[in-house]
Amino acid sequence: MSTLKRSRRAVLLGTLAALALGATACSSSASSSNPLGGGPNATASGAGAADGSGTGGTVVVGSANFPENVLLGSIYSQALKAKGVKVDEKFNIGSREVLYGQLQSGNLTVLPEYNGALLAYLDAKNTAVTTQDVNAALTKALPSSLAILDSSPAEDKDSLSVTQETADKYNLKSVSDLAAKAGEFTIGGPPEFKSRREQQFKDVYGLTFKEWKPTADTTANALKDGGIQVGNVFTTDPKIVQYKLVPLTDPKNVFGAQNITPLVNKAGVDATATAALNAVSAKLDTAGLTGLMKRVSIDKEDPSTVAKDWLKANGLA
Repeated sequence: MSTLKRSRRAVLLGTLAALALGATACSSSASSSNPLGGGPNATASGAGAADGSGTGGTVVVGSANFPENVLLGSIYSQALKAKGVKVDEKFNIGSREVLYGQLQSGNLTVLPEYNGALLAYLDAKNTAVTTQDVNAALTKALPSSLAILDSSPAEDKDSLSVTQETADKYNLKSVSDLAAKAGEFTIGGPPEFKSRREQQFKDVYGLTFKEWKPTADTTANALKDGGIQVGNVFTTDPKIVQYKLVPLTDPKNVFGAQNITPLVNKAGVDATATAALNAVSAKLDTAGLTGLMKRVSIDKEDPSTVAKDWLKANGLA
């Protein structure tokens, strides 16, 4: 996993330093309030070119330099092309600081973003955690030249995960269900996970675990091998599919929203481009993205091919 991906995931654990967009880190209502006018499903206004670019030029889709974001960029790009939009791809660029500046300048038009991490970057003190509240705060925090479109239900965020065997044995579906067994379970995660989350789990869910282990990048493997019973695994980690892990739902939102959300330069997109990107968001969910990431990260398939297959399967190609 890249250091950029780790930086973004640190944000999810409550840290905001100089953050990189990428980094090696479903809700029931995942549609953003459209900042371009109208209701939640309204399309961008004020950009009139028929080719999908508000200036009559090419829509430039960018991405950070980690596999998931490249895959998402390819999905956006191919979805736009399928609607006749002229597209240029600029993937693997780098950090959020660079990407955000490029979007503001108009050198990029569209980026796949993570709404919670983006809000933390723009407003480190904001405490919004639900998709609706995060997107409302983002709409206020973004400059007038930029906008978020509809968020997808897909989230790349922290989870407490267990094996399928453990979930079935103890009827575990949500973090709340751990209360009766936490005292018998060892939990694993990044070295800083205990200091950042132990008290929060006690206060919010009444959980007191038997032991905390610093498992870092080996957390999913430790779950599979039985070294721990609960692990902090990110929801689109392909090992969830590979090892048949079960991310427990988080009804009290200890882990804030991280919905995948198109961030756009408003002058560069019209109604056609906006509708194409919103259609992707409507179809993209966490389980589906995790399966796609298995193909990219574990099976080593080309991201553009994986993106093409997903778009065809969802009637967007």
